[in-house]
Amino acid sequence: MKLQIFPTYNELSQSAAKVIIDIIIQKHHAVVCLATGDSPLGTYTHLVQMGREQHVDFSKVHFVGLDEWVGIQPTNPGSCTHYLNKNLFDPLNISASHIHLFDGLSTNLDAECQKMNDTVQRLGGIDFMVVGIGMNGHIGFNEPGVSESLYAHSIQLEEITQSVGQKYFATETPLRKGITLGLQHFLQARAVLLVANGTKKAAIIQKTLEDTVDVKLPSTLIRKHTNGFVFLDTEAASLLKH
Repeated sequence: MKLQIFPTYNELSQSAAKVIIDIIIQKHHAVVCLATGDSPLGTYTHLVQMGREQHVDFSKVHFVGLDEWVGIQPTNPGSCTHYLNKNLFDPLNISASHIHLFDGLSTNLDAECQKMNDTVQRLGGIDFMVVGIGMNGHIGFNEPGVSESLYAHSIQLEEITQSVGQKYFATETPLRKGITLGLQHFLQARAVLLVANGTKKAAIIQKTLEDTVDVKLPSTLIRKHTNGFVFLDTEAASLLKH
């Protein structure tokens, strides 16, 4: 695992976007998995800007969504689907055939998970995965204690995840279950970048990078990854023992 600490969130986001651009330039048909949430938003903003400025060809890239809230309409502004469409796919004019997202409204979640597993396998695996970090150390919706051996799966969400998730919705919304790529997808991705910013993430970042590697804190598995990167701003890194 390689750790980089940036003076500001903006510099972190610019650097993360550059990493993604470089991968796409090197491998035009790259498979890129994307998280949603506050931390990666700056990365996607810069990715769109840099992509346009550098005339990057995204037409052969396949994008995979990391997770989705179960039972939420894809048009709901709080959904992961809406977030990615608004902040990345629409601005870059990505073809629908190259976008692979979970259907949170599926009446057969097991089949939906198998479909995503099959898609990732058919595409040759994930080249690059961007993840944030939950306040309880979850990666995607892989909550504390989840099996490391899982691929795509649905899961009951912890109370803190349900509570924090309300910030993405205009009105209080039941968020009891999530559907997500598993920790095997995370570990098998050819490269993984975890981004975190702000003082609110400082305590969980300290645990992630300094506590024992264990699924009780899924984010610690970044240290087990053969090609893992952690990008932090100085606030998120403020509790680390340097």
